[in-house]
Amino acid sequence: MTDTNTASALDKEQLRDLVAEVLDLDVADVTDDAHFVDDLDVDSLMALEITVRLEREYGVRLAENELSAITTLQGTYDLLQGKLGGTR
Repeated sequence: MTDTNTASALDKEQLRDLVAEVLDLDVADVTDDAHFVDDLDVDSLMALEITVRLEREYGVRLAENELSAITTLQGTYDLLQGKLGGTR
């Protein structure tokens, strides 16, 4: 069985919607493995906005050394799932 608390706290499609909204992209463009910089043309200001929104939306603090994981939706999801799973 999976941990339903983590599953309900972090929904990948909700995360995809958030990233698409911040980047002003169609949700279909934000695939699990689309690289934010190389494929979606994210610049440093957009990356900062994603980070701020993630922290606000999910109630987490992202350390500078964790930001390197925020390069794809899947990497972002994995990072948040780890943090929401109790490793804050």
